[in-house]
Amino acid sequence: MIIRMNGHLCEEEQAVISVYDHGFLYGLGLFETFRTYGGEPFLLAEHLNRLAAGCRELAIAFEPDLERVTAEVAELLRVNALEDGYFRYSVSAGADTLGLPVGVYTQPTEVLYVKALPPRDVSIYTGGRSLQLLKLPRNTPEGLYRLKSFHYMNNILAKRELQGYAWAQGAEGLLLTEDGYLAEGVVSNLFFVKDGVLYTPSLETGILPGITRAETMRLAEQLALTVHEGLYVWEDLTGADEAFLTNSIQEIVPVTKAYMPSGEALRIGSGQPGVWTRKLMDAYLQATGTSAPRAEGEAP
Repeated sequence: MIIRMNGHLCEEEQAVISVYDHGFLYGLGLFETFRTYGGEPFLLAEHLNRLAAGCRELAIAFEPDLERVTAEVAELLRVNALEDGYFRYSVSAGADTLGLPVGVYTQPTEVLYVKALPPRDVSIYTGGRSLQLLKLPRNTPEGLYRLKSFHYMNNILAKRELQGYAWAQGAEGLLLTEDGYLAEGVVSNLFFVKDGVLYTPSLETGILPGITRAETMRLAEQLALTVHEGLYVWEDLTGADEAFLTNSIQEIVPVTKAYMPSGEALRIGSGQPGVWTRKLMDAYLQATGTSAPRAEGEAP
């Protein structure tokens, strides 16, 4: 693949950073993942705003330019012969001396990656996906709130634990806080519906303030679906009428089953994607300006 690094196109094999880059030495860097629909990046302004806020928090002198990044996305699609793509936009603190400086990082390293989107698995949208409750807790944010940073060990260890549950192939791992409250998936935010109210864990649980999470809450309000953020436990989820996950690549994914660490399987609601989940899925796709393929016989 051809990617873009510090303003220049290059083959991915030729892209290198300094061993003194503080993203490498200390994990001081941030990233955003997003995708395109019909060649247009979705919610890019929101992603860049979150990236800019995080850079200010880390004293990285970097302000993304929406018009420039939009043009770079189009260019990468063109040179890689892709109609649409999965993008990761990374900003590292840049090279500096060994040690922990207190000043501003004035020469950050910027990389815009692209790869082909994974094939859409229609079955998980029509039949739902499983959750696997993990023993590993969600760690607390390094700062006042969680940044989408290069510090990804908690997620990696969670992914490794998930691989150890033979019955949970294809499932998303679910992290709780140290206090036992619902937090988030390994790469997703969590929602559930009970008695016509939409619930999602509060940011005080240490979850990432997801861009798709925020968009889903906005769409719920448009549909006159009340949204509550708070502290919830496992039994709130397993007793829900319906549940779903969100992220920027897979969008809104229904959850129909949840596994305990013992392997015990619990059905969520009817065991099928719920009414509100389907309404939000449709609203999200309308917002992207596209429609998803449906399984044979599935109602629109």
